Amino acid sequence: MLEKLSHLKQDKEGIYRSIDEGHVSYPDDGNKECFLLEDDSFWFKHRNKCISSVIGRNPPSGEIVDVGGGNGYVTRGILDDGFDAILLEPGKEGAINGKKVRHIPTVICSTFQNARFDESSISAIGCFDVIEHVEDDNGMAEHFSRVLKPGGMLYVTVPAHNWLWSQSDDSGQHYRRYNREMIEQLLASKYEIIYFTYFFSILSIPILMFRSLPYRLSFIKKNILSKNTEHGANRGFGSGLINYFLKRELNKIKSGKSLKFGASCLIVARKKG
Repeated sequence: MLEKLSHLKQDKEGIYRSIDEGHVSYPDDGNKECFLLEDDSFWFKHRNKCISSVIGRNPPSGEIVDVGGGNGYVTRGILDDGFDAILLEPGKEGAINGKKVRHIPTVICSTFQNARFDESSISAIGCFDVIEHVEDDNGMAEHFSRVLKPGGMLYVTVPAHNWLWSQSDDSGQHYRRYNREMIEQLLASKYEIIYFTYFFSILSIPILMFRSLPYRLSFIKKNILSKNTEHGANRGFGSGLINYFLKRELNKIKSGKSLKFGASCLIVARKKG
């Protein structure tokens, strides 16, 4: 694939870089903040396990391009599961972490648009908590469709429900949260939706109570809990209880069941044609 992308230049660290720079709606320190949390976070671990489950049940025919893959935490998991994967990340720090720390063989530091993939050239795309950062999500879904091969796979996670909006969405530079109807409207014209589920069911009420309601009532404009506490990095009793319920949720997702409630959405779609 990369031999056709002559505008990408490989630097001394082995990272392919686009000659063009593009704007992304993401905090400047977002990758740094995530990198400090990922390895100890129940949230990142559970999301990876759920992603791994659905890819295993609906495997691609070739490489998965992990679009906006940050520090490569998901890309590394895909590779460890035995699938080929490329990390595509516009943030320089994330791309370096993916290459030097996560040891991902192929890393492209670019926006998806500036990577300029040929039409019908990609077997599969992963887009994990990225589309909510894109103002024109319809345009992105159509762009994905153009570069995917016929029958190419699209794996997606997004935050769920606008009624769970909070300061975290503001600071994360999100444009929206999603529900099933919104996902169907976004993808139905170009894709067959193979699987949809909500997940992180156990987090919906805590997010509502500790993030969304205080935000909506305007008496607090910052998260009550620290990032470490929210992600279980302090390994307290609460994280153990959450892990118990997340394990039960994962078993349902592994069996192909769709959950009707949760703080995030997980989607598998196939390009029509």
